[in-house]
Amino acid sequence: MTGLLVLNQSEVRDTLDMAQVVAVVEEAHAALSSGAAVQPERSVAEVPGTSTMLVPMLAAIGPQSAAGLKLLADTPDNKARSLPTQQSLILLVDPVTGTAEALLHGAAITQFRTAAASAVATRHLANAWAPARTLGLVGAGNQARTHLAAIRCVRDVDRVVVWSRSPETVEAFREHAREHAAGVEVVVGDSPEEVVRSADIVCTLTPSHTPLVRGEWFRPGQHINAVGAPPRPDHREIDTEGIVRSRVVVDSYDTALAESGDVLIPVAEGAITAEHFRTELGDVITGTAPGRRQASDITLYNSVGVGIQDMATARLVVDIARRKGLGTELQLS
Repeated sequence: MTGLLVLNQSEVRDTLDMAQVVAVVEEAHAALSSGAAVQPERSVAEVPGTSTMLVPMLAAIGPQSAAGLKLLADTPDNKARSLPTQQSLILLVDPVTGTAEALLHGAAITQFRTAAASAVATRHLANAWAPARTLGLVGAGNQARTHLAAIRCVRDVDRVVVWSRSPETVEAFREHAREHAAGVEVVVGDSPEEVVRSADIVCTLTPSHTPLVRGEWFRPGQHINAVGAPPRPDHREIDTEGIVRSRVVVDSYDTALAESGDVLIPVAEGAITAEHFRTELGDVITGTAPGRRQASDITLYNSVGVGIQDMATARLVVDIARRKGLGTELQLS
């Protein structure tokens, strides 16, 4: 009798291949658009007396794919404790029987599925009328590494311009790129502005409270993936002008309108209406809604992070782990 498969962070990482994650995340968003997947509107719980916010992400892709729950704890005060500010666990259940199937460490899955979603958005939104070969990264941490790998799955990137407040983080990224992205030139930018003005595709990857990127720097034909801000209504990386100037596509309209400061603040200011954010990534993939209409459009993918991405990636991880004999089986019954 198969029990609950428990996979630690190292075992999860041993299963992950970025091209495969990009494929399943794209399929998951298409399933959401077609009605073959569901993710109920989520609520969050702020833990009294702490900086911790608990974010449950429930989703199902059926009938033969994946279902379950991811619990994310977002704790900004952990930075001072030298602990991760975001931690998560994923519980995968059999979508037909409801039996608990696997418990997975969530960090690596979150890192890979987030970058994979940016790659899917880039595939469908970046300028197809001109080569997009320069990638700009505002932030140089772990998400910068996975975004480099993910974007290279969908575009022939041969140059990266990267900026971070930390020179040590930038140097670590350069070392990683030398080892894992042979042939890609890495240029260190002096500022976020230099990164944005230099790149065809831009990924913002910082947990910023206030905007680091200004819309006045955007140029026609550019594509931006706004990724780093946590799911808090008062955090954003892109200023209001940047949102107004862009054709915005979101991972989930309901989630963005509830949790994304990049969305909520411009709406509260009266600079734009909620209708500006109506297009979801899955609808662009399936052709239900248009993405980029012309070469001069500025497109922006607003990434909050949603449960279907986690469930699709967890399903992939568990299937590979079982084939490889990874993990620990627990008999809960």
